[in-house]
Amino acid sequence: MKPSNNAAPSIIGSDVTVNGDITTLGEIQLDGTVDGDVRSESLTIGEHGAVNGTIMANNVIVKGSASGQIRGRNVRLEKTARVKGDIMHEALSVEAGAVVEGTLMHQEDALQENGPKPVQPVEVAPAPEEEHNVKTA
Repeated sequence: MKPSNNAAPSIIGSDVTVNGDITTLGEIQLDGTVDGDVRSESLTIGEHGAVNGTIMANNVIVKGSASGQIRGRNVRLEKTARVKGDIMHEALSVEAGAVVEGTLMHQEDALQENGPKPVQPVEVAPAPEEEHNVKTA
């Protein structure tokens, strides 16, 4: 996503709830709640802000909560962040106190949606016990 010279920063106030996806070429300061996906050049989720959906942005700062996948070139989780979901990143910083329930994956182009998938655990069956011929006297 290329930033637009005409895109003004958007502020979503703490008393606002958005039900649906948000797409912008600019910057978003989110202090309210978004139930949907967010795509932008830059997204800052304030301490009381929340996103329930996928986030795709070059720069992502999380101070509040995010539930869903985060894909970003630069992802910063501040000490008040609460993330439940996988994070695909090129650069990541996590402050002490931030909580993450999910997988952290470094990717050269984290904004590519068809990038590598997380490795799934494989169950391994135990080796069959060998029969031992024991001679008794």
